[in-house]
Amino acid sequence: MQAVEKDVATLFAATKVLVVDDEPFMRKVIRTLLLSIGIRSAYEAADGLAGLEAIRNLAPDVVILDWEMPMLDGPAFVRLVRSPETFPIPNIPIIMLTGHGERSRVVEAVRLGVNEFLLKPVSTKALKDRMVSVLMSPRPLVQSGSYYGPAPRKLSSYKPEADQQIANIVMVN
Repeated sequence: MQAVEKDVATLFAATKVLVVDDEPFMRKVIRTLLLSIGIRSAYEAADGLAGLEAIRNLAPDVVILDWEMPMLDGPAFVRLVRSPETFPIPNIPIIMLTGHGERSRVVEAVRLGVNEFLLKPVSTKALKDRMVSVLMSPRPLVQSGSYYGPAPRKLSSYKPEADQQIANIVMVN
């Protein structure tokens, strides 16, 4: 187990993370959490437009994105990034971090191509788990119709009553 932790620490030390959130306090909290798990390079963008520019200029390894922001919100940001024909780095892992935990928001985030979803207030463990997921066990990116993003998780990992709903969502794309 120590070897895995050492691999995670080495990976995190070399990882660049961009935090896109319109709230300065929230950016500071996330930056502090990232530093506490061993991320040494954390950048910030105060809105979606600045976030798009930061991706182009910094080429971060992961984006942590707020859902609700003025001008360009999280969902619109994801749609722009997940456009391989027009955006230069459409395959960047995106972790949506939001105070909105309604199932409809989670489903929408998945349909947009978000890799992981975190609910505010976020714990250090939850953030680390999502970072490990996107960096050490990335799902392949797929394009199906207008959808471009991570391959859906296996339906067997969901509650049985949700399987049909999720299958219908995936099939729509």
